[in-house]
Amino acid sequence: MNLSFKNRIALHYMIATAVIMLIIFSVIFFVVRSTVYHNLDSDLAYEAHRHTDEIIIVGDSLKFINKLEWEEKEHKEVQVNPVFLQIIDKEGKLMDKSPNLKHESLAYRNHATSRDHINAELHNQAIRQVQIPIEQNGETKGYILAAMSMESSKMVILKLKNVLIFSFLTVLIGLYFISRYLAGRSILPISEISNTTKRITKNNLNERVNLPQHKDELYELSANFNELLQRIENAIERERQFTSDASHELRTPLAALRGTLEVLIRKERTHDQYVEKVQYSLKEINRMSETIDQLLLLARIDSGKSLDAGMEVSLPTVIDEILMRNKQLIQEKNLHIHVDFNPELELHTPQYYTMLIMENVIHNAIKYSNSEQAINIRIHQKNSEIICTVQDQGIGIKKDDMDKLFNSFFRSDALNHKDIKGNGLGLSIVKKAADAIQAKINIKSELHHGTTFTIVF
Repeated sequence: MNLSFKNRIALHYMIATAVIMLIIFSVIFFVVRSTVYHNLDSDLAYEAHRHTDEIIIVGDSLKFINKLEWEEKEHKEVQVNPVFLQIIDKEGKLMDKSPNLKHESLAYRNHATSRDHINAELHNQAIRQVQIPIEQNGETKGYILAAMSMESSKMVILKLKNVLIFSFLTVLIGLYFISRYLAGRSILPISEISNTTKRITKNNLNERVNLPQHKDELYELSANFNELLQRIENAIERERQFTSDASHELRTPLAALRGTLEVLIRKERTHDQYVEKVQYSLKEINRMSETIDQLLLLARIDSGKSLDAGMEVSLPTVIDEILMRNKQLIQEKNLHIHVDFNPELELHTPQYYTMLIMENVIHNAIKYSNSEQAINIRIHQKNSEIICTVQDQGIGIKKDDMDKLFNSFFRSDALNHKDIKGNGLGLSIVKKAADAIQAKINIKSELHHGTTFTIVF
């Protein structure tokens, strides 16, 4: 059965309430019925014991005394709820009975005790009956049976039962519609989220859900949905910016290549001119290849497909390899590299991502340092964390650009240092690689006084 969310809430609420009502109504019914029977049984027990004193025992014969008074009383009074009495011996043989029984008799029950009250019939009417032993000198001589009509009691119980059943059904039906209405009002924020979702397209991400008045679970759901929309909008905006920047970065070397080749074929050139133009073209191709490789690397990190992320390597070994690869540039600038670490410590970090992070950070420190300057690299351990600090004395970063450093293709103050090659993807790779292994990156920089990178593995 396919029910809407609103109807399911109403149905579940109705079922829960029905169970509670059923328990309460059942308790009411059984308490009232038990009370009616208890009062009836009390009256019966009283009448039976009262008339026991009016029994005369002669040998094995049991008789009522004052029967004539009973008959006269019956003729003079209208008994609303008469008591029927009967005496039997211990064998169950009828010995005597009250005049109002006439030709009828009460049913004898073997093994009945004074606490047993039973329902029976007399003149096709329901009666309540009790059987009490008659004793003399500790010996049971017979039994007195007392009975009263329970037609009125049955009527009261039946009416109560009908009223409870009718009330139960009426309340449930009314409750279903009321709970359905209230459920509809309660899930309005969900409907609002659904409607907002339908209106959202890739080019229209500024839609937001109106927050409910009360700060409850639906308020939290709506707020989280709005935050999700904001994150999606930011991600798509970054994607658009990234696509635009990537296109620009790739279009520039292609345009340079095209222009160079077009100039080259307009007329014959000397051998040296051909060599010069080919070398320039190769440099642009290398630049474009490096950009494409870095773009593919970013995509690979985003997809989480780096299979060797679990392998570990010594961090000082990684730094030593990176310094060896950049040895030529270090010598050209005559930089002073200082690496400080405790060789007795096991400074192991994830191999693949550590290489990506440290390669870009150290290469930037070398690239943006001026000649004769120093680069200090310090590795130490604090608790279970490995902390690596790379400090240079280079050109530094403007304070306004600090928040944009990890954006793809962003280069701080690029126009003032055109001689420094780069495409602004290095720190994006550093950030994504750090996030992949839950490493933390902290940057402190002062323009013209250098930059300090702190990486916590």
